[in-house]
This record gives sequence, structure tokens and C-alpha cells, in this order.
Amino acid sequence: MAGVVGAVDRRRFLRSAGIGIAMATMINAEEPASAAGGAAPPAAATTPDHALELLREGNARFVAGNSTCGPLTARRIELIQGQSPFAIVLGCSDSRVPIETVFDQIPGHIFVVRLAGNFVDEHGLGSIEYGVAVLKAPLIVVLGHASCGAVAATVAFVESGTTQPGHIQGLVKAIEPAATATKGQPGDWLSNAIAENVKLNVTATRQRSSIVDDAATSGRLRVVGAVYELHSGRVVFL
Repeated sequence: MAGVVGAVDRRRFLRSAGIGIAMATMINAEEPASAAGGAAPPAAATTPDHALELLREGNARFVAGNSTCGPLTARRIELIQGQSPFAIVLGCSDSRVPIETVFDQIPGHIFVVRLAGNFVDEHGLGSIEYGVAVLKAPLIVVLGHASCGAVAATVAFVESGTTQPGHIQGLVKAIEPAATATKGQPGDWLSNAIAENVKLNVTATRQRSSIVDDAATSGRLRVVGAVYELHSGRVVFL
């Protein structure tokens, strides 16, 4: 992302809190296409439904052991021109959830924002807005995962007041609404809280960003939630 931000003038991007379609158009017009002799590769999908279909199909290949991603040197060179991701994924920092891998997608297809507990904060939301307004991605996926340590720590905090050291407790406080909402529900509390945390952040992504909400209201963008199963490799869309 750093190279692209530099190409579009970082200072002006940061000054433009409301970016909008006109700003995105101006940025695209200024994108240099001569760095390696061509234009950025086109997006693999331009509609929300097609983007979601590609993620579903890729995850099915991953689960079946039929991933198609091979040598990527040519793709790396191609991406010098720019990026056109078809999906934005807000995922957890957990090293067991390699996002491009589980969806079997090559570099340039997914704009990834990662934070332990996969919740929306100010900086993550800014990254998401960049993906929507500037890169024109038609899909946002909030991706939680089974056995999430951040959510487990939050459940322990709600259940018994167990706190975490340093800034880790800040993660717990951000996830607390999901753990509180699912306390006492039938089934496994941790699993319920993981799913609820995804749902709350799907809602928050739209509620806290007019850029995201306007794009979703127009039908150009979809915001969905999903949970990755560690044992099977399957992504379950909620």
C-alpha cells in the first residue's frame, strides 16, 4: 500500500477526510502507468456477488487441497503498475489464518487489514475506506476464526474479571460487547462470541463510515461476515 499512497500524494490523501468519488477519480487519473511500461492489472471481479463467489471457490480449493497459486514472480512484476483488489478482508493477526492462502488468491486480489480480534478501529477503518474509495473493491469481509485468543481473553474477562497486561487489555475492551451479548446463550460461549464479534463489526464498519455505507447503499459494495474453521480450513459465511 505504501507505494500506491506515495504515487497518489500521501499528504493530499490524508487531508481529504471525505475522499468521495471525485477524489478517487482524480487519484486514478494521476496514477503513474509508466513505471514498468503498462497499466495496473484489472480487478478479477467488479461486483460484490462475483467477488464473494471467487472467495467461496478459492476456499473450496484450499479445503480440498487443490490450491492453484503457483510461482508468482511474473505477478509480482505485474503489480508494480498498481493494485486492483476485488475484496477487502478485515482479519485477525493470528498466524494460523493466512488470508490469501485460505482463499487461494494470488497477490493483488485481496486488500488485507489485520488486527488481533478483527475489530474495527480508527486506523483499520481508514485502511478499509482507502480500499473502497480509491481501490474500488466491491466486497468487505470481516473474518473471525475459531479458537481466537483475543476473544477467549475477553470471555475470561467478562466471566471472571481476568485482565491482560499492557495494551492487550485494550483489545479485550474492544471485543467486550460481543462476549457480554453472548453470555448465557446456548452452546459454546467462545464460539458464540467469535461469531457475534464478526457480526458487530460488520455493522460497525457501515455505521462508522459514510464512505462504506454510501457504497453499500448504492449496491456497489457488500459487507459480509465469516468465520474460519481451523480444523477443516473452511470459511463459513454468516
